[in-house]
Amino acid sequence: MTTLCHRESKESSSGARPNQSIEPAVLLRFDSDRAVDAECAWLNSSFVRQMSRVYVLDPRERVSASFSAQGIMATLGAELDGVVEGEVRIALLPRPELSQQHGYVHAGVLTTVLDSACGYAALTVAPAGHEVLTVEFKVNFLRPAVADRFVAIGKVIKAGKTLTVCQGEVVGERGSRREVIAVMQATIIHVPGNA
Repeated sequence: MTTLCHRESKESSSGARPNQSIEPAVLLRFDSDRAVDAECAWLNSSFVRQMSRVYVLDPRERVSASFSAQGIMATLGAELDGVVEGEVRIALLPRPELSQQHGYVHAGVLTTVLDSACGYAALTVAPAGHEVLTVEFKVNFLRPAVADRFVAIGKVIKAGKTLTVCQGEVVGERGSRREVIAVMQATIIHVPGNA
């Protein structure tokens, strides 16, 4: 069953029902026979998480929902810093718990965040009803990870039917200075449903 949910426009004072009004908010497909309120007025994220499969087609909403479900990003303290079609940015502040023996942020931490940035960039262009998983990546560290803030940037280079190739970089910010800390080449696969 596919449902097109609408949001009432703030300018609309005509009393029109939401399903007759104005802007489509999101296209949802449910793989169950549960009834969906035609107005979708009460549709919220807790309801969405209860459904067997919900496909959100807006890249920002799609990435944000998946990101918030990822335990490792919360554990690391990483936050979404930007989402556009084909590109995702994830920010990370350094903490002592994320360091290696010399005090730099551990390469594994930055690789994890950069892998997620590339994967989420691929998710922004993945077909509806598909999730993404990393097939392989190569990462090169260009300098020690010393900065006040790190931003992992994942960009889609080529999106195919099954695989998407992404490039990424971790940029270290210190005041007005920005330096590339690491670069990545990643291959991401589209998989149906809830991977």
